[in-house]
Amino acid sequence: MTDSREDRRRFKRISFDARTELSQDGKSWPVHLIDLSLKGLLIERPSPWLGDPDKPFLVDIHLNVDIDVQMEVRLTHDDHNHLGFVCEHIGLESVTHLRRLVEWNLGDPEELERELAALIEV
Repeated sequence: MTDSREDRRRFKRISFDARTELSQDGKSWPVHLIDLSLKGLLIERPSPWLGDPDKPFLVDIHLNVDIDVQMEVRLTHDDHNHLGFVCEHIGLESVTHLRRLVEWNLGDPEELERELAALIEV
């Protein structure tokens, strides 16, 4: 997957507050989710921050008691106390929940279809 500024801007970011955990190599950080899209997410950098930027992370976004969105992500930027991640892998169940969340927040089925088409061509 590429990660140019053009690709990042092609996907609408959705401000969303949900209990979110980031983990890597047995370490785990509760994090504040700022926004997410079909392409990735932005969080506040936890303190202390001991993540290895060269290794993948797992993010778990708890939508409710029974529904989680889990993704394998890669760190793409670390600035101004924010960490940006691009999705490298997401399971079918998680992508279904994420799609519904994006669709509900966009409120425009055509916009969702454009975003899904852009995701497929990336």
